[in-house]
Amino acid sequence: MLLIILNVIFCLSFIGFAYVNLNDKDAFLWVSIYMVAAVCCGLAAFQKYYPTIYLVAIVFYLAYAAKLFFAKDGVRDWITKYKKESLVQSMQATKPYIEQTREFFGLLIISAALVINYFAA
Repeated sequence: MLLIILNVIFCLSFIGFAYVNLNDKDAFLWVSIYMVAAVCCGLAAFQKYYPTIYLVAIVFYLAYAAKLFFAKDGVRDWITKYKKESLVQSMQATKPYIEQTREFFGLLIISAALVINYFAA
């Protein structure tokens, strides 16, 4: 029962995240990323599991997260060069390292949700 509730929360959250990304310049990428996760979690809420899809998505999401971590003005620069400046100072990310760090953590959240479902399957 807890897993069903968790998947409903993840599904609704990922749909919301996709919605707020509709006005981004890279909306196609991020809406797709969040909607794949939302569909996977939504199906898991109905106890429909697809472990192969989870693995493919997790590999893609973690590879993209690694790219964001090491990119110029990415997460590593946010930690070292910009001294972990607040990520929530404004929802309008005017600094590339804030945008990339937020995206990085979004990918980690999605990956964690899919890992949970992978092991539940």
